[in-house]
Amino acid sequence: MVGRGASVTTLPRLVVAAPASGHGKTTIATGLMAALARTGLAVSGHKVGPDYIDPGYHALATGRPGRNLDPHLVGEDLLAPLLLHGARGADLAVVEGVMGLHDGQIGGDGFASTAHVARVTRTPVVLVVDISHASRSIGAVVQGMADFDDSVDIVGVILNKAGSQRHADEVRRAIKLPVLGVLHRDDGIVAPSRHLGLVPAQERDEAAASLDRLAERVAERIDLDQVLALARQAPALDAEPWDPAYALPSPAQATPGPVPVIAMAGGRAFTFRYAETEELLRAAGCDVVTFDPLHDAGLPPGTSGIYLGGGFPEVHAAGLSANAPLRHAIRTAVLDGVPTVAECAGLLYLCRDIDGAPMAGVLPTSARMSPRLTLSYRSVSSATETLLTRPGEVVNTHEFHRTTVSPGRGEVAAWGADGVEVGFAGPSLHASYLHVHWAGHSQLAQRFADAAREHGPLRDDGVVHSHQVTATDTSTGDLPAFDATDPLRHHGDVEAGEGLVDFAVNVFEGQRPDWLSDALHASLTETHHYPDATAAEAALARHHGRATADVLATAGAAEAFTLIARLRDWRHPVVVHPQFTEPDVALANAGHTPRHVLCRAEDDFALDPGTVPEEADLVVVGNPTNPTGVLHRAATIRALVRPGRLVVVDEAFMDGVGGQRESLAGAPVPGLVVVRSLTKLWAIPGVRAGYVLAEPEVITALRDGQVPWAVATTAAAAMVACTSAEADAEAARRAEQVVVRRRVLTDGLAELGIDHVASAAPFVLARPGEGVRERLRAEGFAVRRADTFPGLGPEWVRIAVRSPEATRRLLAALASAIR
Repeated sequence: MVGRGASVTTLPRLVVAAPASGHGKTTIATGLMAALARTGLAVSGHKVGPDYIDPGYHALATGRPGRNLDPHLVGEDLLAPLLLHGARGADLAVVEGVMGLHDGQIGGDGFASTAHVARVTRTPVVLVVDISHASRSIGAVVQGMADFDDSVDIVGVILNKAGSQRHADEVRRAIKLPVLGVLHRDDGIVAPSRHLGLVPAQERDEAAASLDRLAERVAERIDLDQVLALARQAPALDAEPWDPAYALPSPAQATPGPVPVIAMAGGRAFTFRYAETEELLRAAGCDVVTFDPLHDAGLPPGTSGIYLGGGFPEVHAAGLSANAPLRHAIRTAVLDGVPTVAECAGLLYLCRDIDGAPMAGVLPTSARMSPRLTLSYRSVSSATETLLTRPGEVVNTHEFHRTTVSPGRGEVAAWGADGVEVGFAGPSLHASYLHVHWAGHSQLAQRFADAAREHGPLRDDGVVHSHQVTATDTSTGDLPAFDATDPLRHHGDVEAGEGLVDFAVNVFEGQRPDWLSDALHASLTETHHYPDATAAEAALARHHGRATADVLATAGAAEAFTLIARLRDWRHPVVVHPQFTEPDVALANAGHTPRHVLCRAEDDFALDPGTVPEEADLVVVGNPTNPTGVLHRAATIRALVRPGRLVVVDEAFMDGVGGQRESLAGAPVPGLVVVRSLTKLWAIPGVRAGYVLAEPEVITALRDGQVPWAVATTAAAAMVACTSAEADAEAARRAEQVVVRRRVLTDGLAELGIDHVASAAPFVLARPGEGVRERLRAEGFAVRRADTFPGLGPEWVRIAVRSPEATRRLLAALASAIR
């Protein structure tokens, strides 16, 4: 157990390291923490380096805050005290390393490496080694690691990704150190990835269940008793636990007036902050209250200061943007002089927008996703006095992002390093990409707390009472000029102007089949009767092998979404984006404010069911999705189904997919609704012909909300005609033609070096860059702007599939437009 107030402190502990990144140390370290905690031990989790994501998993595994140990950020002298502080009351500490055992700061000869931290804290090392591509050679690797630096005590090895027991035994015989366990390639214990690394634990609704499986497998495969025995051999530390109260320059004293409330951003979008930050602020006499920028309408009551830490706001940009009341409250508070610290994600949130999605609009700049990862340690200094810093003061930081933000002209930079200005700063605001571990610079916490105390509580608690801003409200005064209604109502047909070659409207280019024209013309002779969709619904049911009670004919997909929006008093509607925006409009018109779940370009716009909030009672997703063209697996969409939840799949383009693979139209699934349209493949947008497939009780409820005679006679005739055997053959031919024509487009885009998304639809989402759409228009070509789709910026365009001749002319114009 950790001693209190003693100069020599005993703490059983181990470092989990590896020869290089990718050997599985995060998975195994987290699994060890979870397995040991499930034996009844109090386990403290730590991470070498500045990483925030792994400590999130450690916290989930141990039930205690995850901690970081980084000599660059806090200095060598604080490593042991911070380790002991984090492990107060724990039975043992497990420290996960970073990169390879001896890999540290570039040019630092191992400074800030795992070996450096292990040496300073006198902690034994367990080496995790991926053996999937070698056998006896692993023995040489392990022996080399053990002999490289005799000040680092490697006490055991865990073998990962063994191909078989025979393979593992061969490796085991080649290693002289104790082998504590073997995990096999088919054990299936991995963590998902994202563009900045592992997906934060706070964003994985299934994380707890995954951790249970991981802990169980680690307990089976690794000798926990031997692990504990090695941890208990760690020598006592000649240090005392770090104490935030004594770390501050001026220990807190009782002062008259209210306790300063620090509003600290949390939730899924703001998951990155060091535990010591909050502890220092509390020690400085502040009350730290967490708020969620995705869901909370206002700042906490009595807010005197705002701390916006790190996270993935670019992933949650649509949700952050949709919460207009809080964006307005944050903007008002910051402009009112409320002391505000914003690190990385916080910086982005204070910008005008992130890839076109409106943010708080405090800073006169926009944030954009970048193909380049910025990752580095930086020692920076301040040229002037700001909220946090004093002239000439040097602070050690780290930087980790895939976005770009440029300070506006005339703005005061937060920091300076190597002649480069970084971020924005002033008397009440400090915003930059740089993360600071305040335990290493406790004066920053003191200054922030003092400024919050001096400012006092925000008037009206930062909640906009006089004017509640909604997602479709554009009268937001001095908020950034971005109309949140028009983008959702924008349609490609407004871009296909006179004299332009149309690549904007995504309906099939080709002559209407004679049998369809004949059916439409013949229907006009029946227009003296009120329309009746009974025969159409029976034909649709036969076409999909469903009961007639499972089908509702509608005036296009637009009416279907309107009926669904009004079906229930949805509490937590969710729309998966980027996709067709009609569901958002329908929900807003029905009085609902949908939350957005974004599929990201970095993940090829794939849908992760785990990103959909568990409380969602309505989920709308396209398949294949407009405008990305991504075809999600049917099993992925079925995984969204929950009791009490309605999952709506927009299959407007599915009839153009060869074999209609991944369609969910044929087999009834409780809680699943499929929306179809005949507009696209059959090129009849003027004939509003759509339908819904669902359980009979859902169909009945939707029908009850439908106005009488909603489906016109011509639309009903089109439904009957387009479900015939003749139509099936023509649909298959058209789907094949789309594949051939789409290949001409994608091959040309690849040749031009233009990023684009693999598509299963009659269009392709491409990223030629900002301004290209306008230059194409000047050359006589109309493509669909994509920045009106949530989650996409002006660098994206959607290009409809057209004839090879027209496509080649477009590609030639594109070649000139991107130069």
